[in-house]
This record gives sequence, C-alpha cells and structure tokens, in this order.
Amino acid sequence: MSSRQPENPAFRILREVQKHKPENERTALTSAEFDSYNRIEVSLADIPKALANRKVVKDMRALAARHGAAAASDPDAPLPLFASEVGSKVYVKYGPPMHRREDILHKQMRGAGPREGSVLSQMLGSNFQNFDFYPNWQNILGKDFISPISAGGRLTYDYTLQDSLLVGQDMCYKIAVAPKRDHDLAFTGTIWITKEKYALRRIDVIASEHANLNFVSDLRILQELTPPDQGPGLAARTRLVVAVRPGDKQAAMRVRFTTVNSGFQRNTQHPGSFYDQPIVSTVMEPGTDSETSGLISGVLPSGATEGYFDKNRPDTLSLSERQTFAVLDSARELPAVRSTLDWIDLFINGYRRVGERGLIELGPIINTFAYNNFEGARFRVGFRTTPAFSRNWVLQPYVAYGTMDGRLKYGLRANYIAERRHWTVIGGEYRHDIEQYALLDNDFLPENNLFVAASRWGRFREGLPIMRDLSLLSLQRDLFHGFTQSVILRYQNSVPQFMVRTQPRTPGGDPTELTPDKLHQTEIVLESRYAPDENLVQAENRRRAIGLKHWPVFTFRYTFGTIDWFRGNNTYNKYNLLVTHSLSAGHFGRLSYRVEGSYIPSEVSYLLLKAPLGNQTPFFNINSFNLLNYFEFVTDRSVSLRLDHHFEGIILNAIPGIRRFNWRLVATANFLYGGLTDANKLSPVGRGNQFLLPSLGKAPYIEAGYGIENIFRFVRVDFIHRVTYRNEPPRNGITPPNFGIKVGAQFRL
Repeated sequence: MSSRQPENPAFRILREVQKHKPENERTALTSAEFDSYNRIEVSLADIPKALANRKVVKDMRALAARHGAAAASDPDAPLPLFASEVGSKVYVKYGPPMHRREDILHKQMRGAGPREGSVLSQMLGSNFQNFDFYPNWQNILGKDFISPISAGGRLTYDYTLQDSLLVGQDMCYKIAVAPKRDHDLAFTGTIWITKEKYALRRIDVIASEHANLNFVSDLRILQELTPPDQGPGLAARTRLVVAVRPGDKQAAMRVRFTTVNSGFQRNTQHPGSFYDQPIVSTVMEPGTDSETSGLISGVLPSGATEGYFDKNRPDTLSLSERQTFAVLDSARELPAVRSTLDWIDLFINGYRRVGERGLIELGPIINTFAYNNFEGARFRVGFRTTPAFSRNWVLQPYVAYGTMDGRLKYGLRANYIAERRHWTVIGGEYRHDIEQYALLDNDFLPENNLFVAASRWGRFREGLPIMRDLSLLSLQRDLFHGFTQSVILRYQNSVPQFMVRTQPRTPGGDPTELTPDKLHQTEIVLESRYAPDENLVQAENRRRAIGLKHWPVFTFRYTFGTIDWFRGNNTYNKYNLLVTHSLSAGHFGRLSYRVEGSYIPSEVSYLLLKAPLGNQTPFFNINSFNLLNYFEFVTDRSVSLRLDHHFEGIILNAIPGIRRFNWRLVATANFLYGGLTDANKLSPVGRGNQFLLPSLGKAPYIEAGYGIENIFRFVRVDFIHRVTYRNEPPRNGITPPNFGIKVGAQFRL
C-alpha cells in the first residue's frame, strides 16, 4: 500500500496550461484590432454623517429625487458622481516592445467628471483597463500581483478543481483559487480552462482582503476571453471594480469599469509609424467650434435627451443605471458640484482656473511661498494660459520677491505647439532669478513642481546661490514612436553670490588673472530621449507619460558651450547619458535603478564641473547621494548607479505583531566612481578649505541603506551607512556623516 497522497487534479491542468501557453497567449499574434466600448461609473458609498450634510451631497440627493431615481436619493445608497462612455477602435502590435493605439470615436461624460481635454479625460478609453493574465505577473494600480496561471502559482495559490461546464461553446474546467497567505498580492476566485486547448476562457477574481495594499478596500476583475478556436485569446468582456477608502471611517469611492470588445481582426499589418500616438481622438475638443463642440465632445447640449450611446450601446443598462445617468446629466450645472470640481482640480494639478472664461490658471500653488536662509520669506505669483486663451500657445509668466535679499525675480516661458501628431513644440524662455549652483549641473533632475518647491526651503546658502539671467530657445519633436529629439540654444549670465576667484593657472602666474566674478555662457544642447513603450497622453495643450514602462528609458545629452574666461572665449563640451528602469523582482518586490554617466573633456571653470548632488537635509531624496555634503566631491568624468528596492510585504508580513501595521521593507544603494583631470584641479580661495575641489580617489564612493516605508501609509524612514570615504576631513565646520537617518513622505498604494 502506498502512503503517497494523490496529486491535486488541478495541478495536471495547470501544467497543460503552461505547456500550451505559447500558442494561447496574445503575444503569439503579430497584431490585433477590434472595436471597443468602455463605460466608467463612479459613486460614493458609506457616506459618513458629516459628509452627508455637505451642500454638494444634499444637492445631488435632491436632484436624484426630482428625477425619480429612488436608489440615488436614498441617504444610505451610494451617491453617483460621474459616468462616461467611450467608443473606440483599438490597434495592438505585439512586441517586444508592444505598441497600442486607440482611436477614440465617440465620448460622452456625465456628472462631476474631469474637465474635457484633461489627462483623466484621455484615460477613459480601454487603453488603461487592459489585463492579460498569461504573464506571470500582472501590474494593477502600480502593484505586481501574481497571476493564478503563472508558472510558479503553486507557491502562492491553493487550487481546487470544482466542476466541468460550458462557457459559450467550450467545455471548461472550473478551478477555485485562493492565496496561501492573506497578505500576499494575490487573488481569490475562479478560473475556467478549456478542455481542448487548455486556454484561459474566463477569470473572476477578487484581490485578497488582507493584501498589503493602501487605501483600496475592494478590487474585483471579471474577464471573458474569445474562444480558442478563433486563435489566441483576446479580452471580449472585462469588468473591473475598485473601491478606494482613505480611512476606516471615511466614505469609499467606488469605480466600475465595463469594457466590451468586438469585431476582432488578427495579424493585420500597419506601418510602425501608425502606432506613434497611443491615443488618437477624433472627438472635437471644446472651443474649436462654438456651435457643435458640446455635442461632439460628449457633453449633451442643454435640452437634449439622447446621445450616441443611447442608440448604439453594446450592452443594456439597468433601470437604476438609466435613472442615475439622467441625474448625472444635470449634476455638473449645480454650483456646489462645480466648486467641488475646481478644488479637486487644484489638488491634482496644482493650478486653480479663474475667471468666467477660464483663460488662465493660477499656480503652481505649491510655489506660492517658501522660506530660506538667503531670500528670507519668498513670495511668488504665476499663472499659465489655458486652451480657452489659445489652443496652440501656452504662456507662463511669474514674479517673485524675497524679504531678506530684497530682490525682484521674474520670468516668462512661451511654448507654441506647431504640430500635435509628432508633438512639435517651439519654446522660448527668459528668467531672472536666484538659483542654486548645487543644482545647475544636475542635468537629469526631474522637472516637477514638488521638487522645485522643496529646493526653495531651508538652507539655501549651502547650495551656493547664483543670480542667473537665462535666455533660451528650444525645439522639440517626436521623430518616431518613443524617440524625442530636442535642440536648445541658451545664454546664461550667472553672478555667484559667493567668492569664486581662483588661484593663477600656473605657479608664479599673474595674480590678477583670476576667474571673473561673472560667468557668461552660450550653449547649444542636443538631447535625445528613447522610451520604446511609453504612453504619452495629450492633455489640453500639454502631455504627460501615463502607465508602467516595461523597457528602460535612455536619455543622451550633448552640450557645446563658450565661456568668457581669462579675458577670452573658451569652448567646452559636455556629455551625459542616463538610463532609468523599474522592473519586477517577482515575489521579492520591485527594483528601480538609475545609471548616469558624465564626461567633460574640456578645461573649464569649476562652476561648470559636475558636483554630484548631496543632501544636507534630514529628508530622503531618491535622486541624491544622501550622506554626501554639498560639493564634497567634484568631477569632470563620472559614472553613478542608484538602486531603490521595494520588497512590498514579502519579509515584514511574515513577522507576527509587525504584519498588522502593513509596513514594507526598502533597501537602497548608491555608487559613484569618477575623478578630475589635472587641468581642472584649480583651488578656489577666500572660502577656507570648503572648496579645495576634492575629487574621488581610485575607490568609488558607496552608501547603502535599509528602511521601512508605509508607516501611517505615507512615511518612509531610511537608515543609511557610508561604506567608503569614512574619514573625510571637516569642511566649513561640517564633518561628513558616516551614518544618517532620513525621513520622507510618499504616496504608494
């Protein structure tokens, strides 16, 4: 008698799924195209009493009662906020890398939704509700969930073969799946596998209730695929339900996506340039035609009762849904709703649209005030124009004033969108403002309002302030999908607010031949950026990158410049290369890396050398060397590597007592290797030993750290150790630290 346990019958089926995966998954196709209908419904559930008494909620309930929508008018029922319907034609070219294009043909929005033309309004199509469970890992809401049919699924899931039944005309195995550990990013539910070709035919799953996932209280996915006799399975119908709840006693925002695809054509060829734009909208934007833009853009004109989808919807609305849509058609005109939308837009975008016609937006609001030890209290007022002012011109002026330095600063940026298909933009800028030398030569720092605002606070003098007059002309164009070329011509007049005179270039040289206290630069910058699978969404007269990039992003920048130096002109060249990528590490989370190389073959003033970005603040900065002081090293050739690994809950979830906090382990490591050529080792005078142009020796600079994120869902604490260069001398009274604790705030689901 054998003591071996009989094998779980589901395991044999799953082995066959893996064996037949190459012929069943979508990447077996070269391309596909189909018609797509996508509906999004947003509602507010479990509304607490304090919120229920707000004017905007009361007005919506009263409006529902007037339209006879009993469910929506019930105080305990979910409150409908927004609904959209989009009809489009989708084209997919399977890679690698994969390219996807969606032509939006019809769109209708109801209720308190995003402004027409905004980033959110561009994401209403099926392009952003696209699930494929054949890969081992499924990225949802920025998190890597393991697929129930992954090759290593048995390590995460328990499987139970329940039944055999028909799905359409296909006899299928019905298999229940459940995670072995509650806190894993995994699913509970059912999968249906065809008996004949072992293809995934249907999946109905819910994210594990106790998964280490912030703010998301419910996540459900139902997907039905095309029959396997038609070829590799494509999603015929998908339903996604997401409930977001900031706190246990707060209301939940429930979003339901419904996608119905039809008219499938497989392996239809299109030229590569066909996929250059991921979203192509034939829907007229508001303002382009005063008589028809309301109808074409998807907002029903006043008095209209039926739109395109009322006659061409591929599925049927329930009575409750029809009543809710009627309520939402009128909701946008409620003053309280419109005011709420404006505040939401301010929170998301940082700008507040003003005026009856909405010609300008004030902001960025986060830059309005700052305090630092050079300018004192800094006040700034700025705005940018909207498409109501001009569809092709964007103007961004600002003025600022510091109470301590008593100087007026100002600037103006103007962009002209010459062509949208290849996003051809001609730009010009003039700026007269105080900048930090510590940030000037960090070519690839992210240009975002939060970073700019943070750099204006605190110890500004330590970054070496410079009064800079910048004049700039630029041209940007997408040459082909994922490849953007920029040409920049700029002139800079920099007046350092600190001693910059250097010693004579040769021993015994004329001591009057010192570096001038002003720096005049004329530069031509060529920048090439290649992001092969990046989705760029046009939002009004701007565009943004949306979604996860599976391939590295490469950016190369070449700078040719001339400088007034020693009473003559001196030319120089600078080369910079940046590679960034984020990749899944499977059960062990996600790793992001950043590789940067810099080379300056010319003899230049130390103001033009590369000063690796240090961090003398208590706050963690992912883009800096967090234990380096400002100007601790200066280089004219360097290579750096930054690693940031998020383990999610894989380690801390296994520790009793810690698991309930949903903390997550992180690890970081930064490497810097480089040096200075003899020609660039001039030593500044007049500032003690702080600026003796110290450079790296033969060993690289290394710092490594570990920490915990998701403390109170927002806070991250890192413990960082300096591995090399641990005995550096003090500079300006500050000893370089060998250990540091840095605190940061971040938003991660």
